[in-house]
Amino acid sequence: MTTRYPAPDINDLPEDIKAKVLEVQEKAGFVPNVFLALARRPAEWRAFFAYHDALMLREESGLSKGDREMIVTTTSAANKCLYCVVAHGAILRIYEKKPLVADQVAVNYRKADITPRQRAMLDFAMKVCQKSDEVEDADFSALHAHGFNDEDIWDIAAITAFFGLSNRIASFSSMLPNPEFYLMGRVPKQK
Repeated sequence: MTTRYPAPDINDLPEDIKAKVLEVQEKAGFVPNVFLALARRPAEWRAFFAYHDALMLREESGLSKGDREMIVTTTSAANKCLYCVVAHGAILRIYEKKPLVADQVAVNYRKADITPRQRAMLDFAMKVCQKSDEVEDADFSALHAHGFNDEDIWDIAAITAFFGLSNRIASFSSMLPNPEFYLMGRVPKQK
């Protein structure tokens, strides 16, 4: 992992963080660089992943896992975050089972093979990403017309905002995506 801040050795991590990193490694087959890069500051690592999980694993949401990853991929591309576009694009390919969609939304979601509901969701996410001070009641009405409720709208905005933070940390620290992410969801997984 090339970064401006060396990642700590996994064996030097606090036990709770080490256990989570090993759990992710077991599931994914590798340790995503973000897990070690942020572990250099354990309190921040815990806060970051607690909020990440609260947003991305929230079961009461009207957003699918694919919707959430689509928001991350689209807004991370707008923020020019290589790490998050590649990593979350890989996860998006897996959740949506459409390998092309992740690339399409990363480059231009307006031309992507997505539903009108997803387009409305991404229009709002991009407004939050780039012009949050201009969000108005009409934006909520447009989302309500596509079946989103106010809690879903909060989810769209909170995911966008959280990954704005993540994008900036990944970019300034020069965090690079793991090579494994590039093929995920594109080629069959090795058994």
